[in-house]
Amino acid sequence: MSEKKNASKELKEKLFLKRKNGYFRTSDKEVADCDKFADKYKTFLDKAKTEREAAAEAIALLEKAGFTEYKKGSKLKKGDKIYRNNRGKAVIAAIVGSAPISEGVRLCAAHIDSPRLDLKQNPLYEDNELALFKTHYYGGIKKYQWTTIPLALHGVIVKADGTKVTVSIGEDDKDPVFCVTDLLPHLATEQMTRTATKVIRGEDLNLLIGSRPFKDDEASEAVKLAIMNILFEKYGMTEADFISSELEAVPAFKSRDVGFDRSLIGGYGHDDRCCSFPALMATIDCKKPVHTVVTVLTDKEETGSDGNTGLCSSYLKYFIEDIAEDLGSNGRDVLSASECLSADVNAAFDPNYPEVNERNNCAYVNKGVCITKYTGARGKSGTSDASAEFAGRIRRLMDANNVIWQTGELGKVDAGGGGTVAAYIANLNVDTIDIGVPVLSMHAPFEIISKLDLYSAYRAFAVFMAD
Repeated sequence: MSEKKNASKELKEKLFLKRKNGYFRTSDKEVADCDKFADKYKTFLDKAKTEREAAAEAIALLEKAGFTEYKKGSKLKKGDKIYRNNRGKAVIAAIVGSAPISEGVRLCAAHIDSPRLDLKQNPLYEDNELALFKTHYYGGIKKYQWTTIPLALHGVIVKADGTKVTVSIGEDDKDPVFCVTDLLPHLATEQMTRTATKVIRGEDLNLLIGSRPFKDDEASEAVKLAIMNILFEKYGMTEADFISSELEAVPAFKSRDVGFDRSLIGGYGHDDRCCSFPALMATIDCKKPVHTVVTVLTDKEETGSDGNTGLCSSYLKYFIEDIAEDLGSNGRDVLSASECLSADVNAAFDPNYPEVNERNNCAYVNKGVCITKYTGARGKSGTSDASAEFAGRIRRLMDANNVIWQTGELGKVDAGGGGTVAAYIANLNVDTIDIGVPVLSMHAPFEIISKLDLYSAYRAFAVFMAD
């Protein structure tokens, strides 16, 4: 009987899919590497709360590592490290490989925008001697999550004379913060009868920014005048300058370790900086690649990738065409021979809400980076659906390099779903598959990821670039 059990055990070991916690495969040194990488990531996360800040921080890291800004017509050669800055909101970095570029590039694509509250173009108003900013939320959020938390204001103001002022208020401990107020439970009887999507309405997401009136004027809107005077003294701006400004309200708190064991990271903007940062660092750390490496950190994914800094734009295609031409090849041929890891997050299984997942096909915390063959919603709408051949190639590459990985999809078939930038790159005739970090509380002001999964993503991008 025991021999049959042993035979059964061996057969299961041989034939069944293994979905073990990654820590059972990780040495103490590797755990230390995870923690060290996580500390670097938290620093980046706290500095890069908007797409502009993420792009600027990425460029600073690239330049420190010897990357130079690329100009079309450069005489590129093997080993050259270059980057292109797209309007301060998206960045492409590349390292020229030893193989002819006609053999294709190893492309990683991640996004650096995250859900937030944008100020409207004419945001400032006074109501009952309180000053507030009107906002329009950006990306998919649960609106009620954005009330009663400290918010910081980041962005730029372009004044009437064309000068640009950078704004960051609420990050320093001495700074003021801002807040969207909510009803006290005692008076919320009607509010609590609404559906979750209407508990807080979009037009109710107004930032409280002040209450002290301008003392020398007892006329109407004295509080608004006082606020406007503060902005004029600090930034030299008038109310009309809001029209040509981009100001974003984001959570004011910093990222933190989560759990007694410090195995998790909580913070704002994991989607998608927990993929963009590992992809960026894998590029910086890449030494003497065979194939040319290209990493794009793009904008506007959370709103559909439209606009000239999103991947529905042609800026990535133009970059590939430019470097292909400089290296004596054709951009179209290079793209057709290329491979891409679309670096975006997936939903981690949450035991508090098990009903939305199909357990055999969802991602789990601490089981490594998640490879997602297809995304989309209901009937795979909006997905590129990687081929079995390319999925097999990436699977073999991960296994050969002992990368901890898993598979997963975004919820049950009819539960919802979502998309990434994969389809836009696949539409350029590039073999593309999604790969990224599982996230708890995705799109909330405080998302949670695993340090092991984060480091697994870095290793996945690194071995892909080196292959």
